[in-house]
Amino acid sequence: MSAIHGQRLGFGAGGIFRGADPARLLDLAQSADELGFDLFSLSDHLHTDQPTLEPWTALSWLAAKTERIELGTNVLGLPYRAPAVLAKAAETLDRVSGGRLVLGLGAGGYDREFAAFGLPVRTPGRKITAQREAIRIIRGLWAGEPEVFDGQEFSVRDARIEPRPAHRIPLWLGSYGPRALELTGQLADGWLPSFGRIDLPRAAEMRDVVRKAAADAGRDPGSITYAANLTVRVDPAQTSYPGLVTGSVDEVVRQITEVVRAGFTFLLLGPQSVAEQKLLAREVLPAVRAAAAG
Repeated sequence: MSAIHGQRLGFGAGGIFRGADPARLLDLAQSADELGFDLFSLSDHLHTDQPTLEPWTALSWLAAKTERIELGTNVLGLPYRAPAVLAKAAETLDRVSGGRLVLGLGAGGYDREFAAFGLPVRTPGRKITAQREAIRIIRGLWAGEPEVFDGQEFSVRDARIEPRPAHRIPLWLGSYGPRALELTGQLADGWLPSFGRIDLPRAAEMRDVVRKAAADAGRDPGSITYAANLTVRVDPAQTSYPGLVTGSVDEVVRQITEVVRAGFTFLLLGPQSVAEQKLLAREVLPAVRAAAAG
C-alpha cells in the first residue's frame, strides 16, 4: 500500500527521462529503489522531437523490476486518455505493483501535443471543468459503484470496473492557475508544480491558495502532499537557469532546505544518472533531512 501522504518528507527520482534507452531507465529506477528514494516518476510527453517513453507502459515494466519504491506519473496529460479507461489502468498498475502507484494528473498544458494527435484542445476554463469531471469519474469507479455521469466534457453510462482498488490511490494534480489551485485544494491528495515554471516565492503563494481552498472545503490542509519538481545538479561549475538547484553539496543542501521550509515536503529531484543518484542519496538527502528536522 502506498506510504505517500500528508507531510512526510520524501524524495523522488526520475521525472523527465531524456531518451528511450530501456537499460538506462532500468538502472535509474533500480538504483533509486536501492538507494532509498521514495518515488520514481515519468513524465507524459508523447508528441516531441526527442525520444520519449510512454509512462504507463514503462512504469508497468518497472513495477516488475523494483521492490519498494513508489511509481508515479509526472503528470499525465488528461486529453491522452479517457477518464474511465484511466481509472481502470491505474487500478491495474497499482495492483500489479503491490500498491505503489501515485497518480499524477494534469489538465493538459501543452496544446500543441494534443492537437498533433487529433485530441481535444480545450480552453483554460474547459480544462478545469474536464479535470474536475475526470476526478469525479475516476474516484467514482474506484469506489466500486456503477458510475453514471453526464458532464460538459465527459459522460459515462453505468460504467464499472472490477476489481476496485484495494486502497485509496493518491491523486496529485499539476496545477497553476487560480481555479486549478482551488480544485487541487478541494479534491486532490497532492499538489505537484514544477519549479522553473514558477519560482519559490510564487510557489509559496500558490501553496497558500491550495491550503485555503482545502480549508474552505472542510478538508485538513495538512493532509495534502505539497510536492515539487526540481532539477538538482551537484556541480559548482554548472550554469544556473530557472528551476535549477546547483552548486557544491553544501549549497545544494541549503537551497533544497529552503524549499522544504517553504512547506514543500516531497521533492522530485530529476537526477539523470546513477552516479548523480548516489551522490544525492549519500551526501545531500541525509543533510537535508537533518537540517529540516533542526
